[in-house]
Amino acid sequence: MTRLTPSTLAASGHQTAIQRDKLQPGIVHLGLGAFARAHTAVFTEEAMLASGDFDWGIVGVTQRSDTVARQLSPQDGLFTVAERGAGAAPLRVVSSIVEALSGRDKPQEVADRIAAASTRIVTLTITEKGYRFDPSTGSLNLADAEVQADLAGRAPHTAVGQIIRGLQQRARTGAGPVTVVSCDNLPGNGELTGTMVRAFAAALPTAESGPLLAWLEQNVTFPSTMVDRMVPATTPADLDDVERELGLRDEAAVVAEPFKQWVIEDNFAAGRPRWEDAGALFSSDVAAWEAAKLRLLNASHSMLAYLGLAAGKETISDAVGQTAFLTACRRMMVEEALPTITLPPELDGEQYCSQVLSRFANPALGHTTAKVGSDGSQKLGLRLLPTIRGTLDAGREPRWAALAVAAWMHHVATSPVADLNDPLATQLHAVLPATRTAATVVPALLGFHPIFGQDLAQHAAFTELVLHWYRTLETDGPDGLGNEINHG
Repeated sequence: MTRLTPSTLAASGHQTAIQRDKLQPGIVHLGLGAFARAHTAVFTEEAMLASGDFDWGIVGVTQRSDTVARQLSPQDGLFTVAERGAGAAPLRVVSSIVEALSGRDKPQEVADRIAAASTRIVTLTITEKGYRFDPSTGSLNLADAEVQADLAGRAPHTAVGQIIRGLQQRARTGAGPVTVVSCDNLPGNGELTGTMVRAFAAALPTAESGPLLAWLEQNVTFPSTMVDRMVPATTPADLDDVERELGLRDEAAVVAEPFKQWVIEDNFAAGRPRWEDAGALFSSDVAAWEAAKLRLLNASHSMLAYLGLAAGKETISDAVGQTAFLTACRRMMVEEALPTITLPPELDGEQYCSQVLSRFANPALGHTTAKVGSDGSQKLGLRLLPTIRGTLDAGREPRWAALAVAAWMHHVATSPVADLNDPLATQLHAVLPATRTAATVVPALLGFHPIFGQDLAQHAAFTELVLHWYRTLETDGPDGLGNEINHG
């Protein structure tokens, strides 16, 4: 087995799109998972190729695990993107990553890279829970043990801590302005990231916090973005397929759908790649694009995950292949989500909904219901609850969004706490009764205020809708649920 490296790639008759000696590091990316490689790294490489400006090489940082850093380092940052589905492009080796670091093992080096004068942008894909957000305050969770340890002065392990310590060094050395760009599925992700960073800075001793906050105000911007590309976890079979096609073993290969989208607020403190040359859209109203994706695509993804888990379906394509689940998904988007959001002028709502469902049906992706259904406590409030509240405020019943909530509750109640992949798994199970039926589970979980707040817990009509769907699933099983969706 010959591993992918610059030399073995050249020896095999292939070459990278960008000569490695031309690349200069200009971006530090925190959260170097499969999505970042298939999305941000690809956009950045394409932008550099189109513009001839190669000052935007990426220093990639893994967060919770060092796996990707261990895969990429022997390959000099090279990795393969294999598109799957209609319109797939040929296999490509991406060369925009110039270094891969384990943030867990080398936290001070991460801060040093952020502080380097060559770094002009810090990007993030750290998932919702990586921000250490406290929904009760709308700011950084200062009680989080990892945040406290970073504040106490250890080499920083949290993403926000790494950013702040890097920015402190920049301020001391005069390295210049920098832009911090969140690429996570969060509404107002730029504003949120800025809030987290400033909250960490404000929690430092006064002698540090005052000057740092003043420097941040003058030198750092936090543009919002909306990102979209379906990138499932790479399987051993995927790696074998890439090896057969490339002739080299790439342990860091990623699989993705052909579709990719990036909408960005043009608010950069120290320059940027010409991402628009790679197909990115710069917009002054990123919020409208975010709302469309979160409440149409992401909400439907979650709904299909929990319905699929209840029905024993392994993948999202299996779940959307169930006529009843497809119907429920479409009706939630068209009848409940679309009437409660303002779409960007460039987006046709019903066409977008159809495109979403078509993308979900791509069997080549193998996106698992278990993976998509993880971290539900962090996602429901962003993806489903705004549609539910908006529909109730308009005097209508959020029948289909209530079904998604009921399916999530069923997943929580029927999964052993050790198997529930959720940062609040222990707290959720603590509020569940010993005897778990619709009549006991639904009010218990609706009363979990960190997710639902007091308003929905006390809303009789919404409670009854969730009870109805939970009872149907509990009593009649997935087949009865399908019958109710189609004919109820």
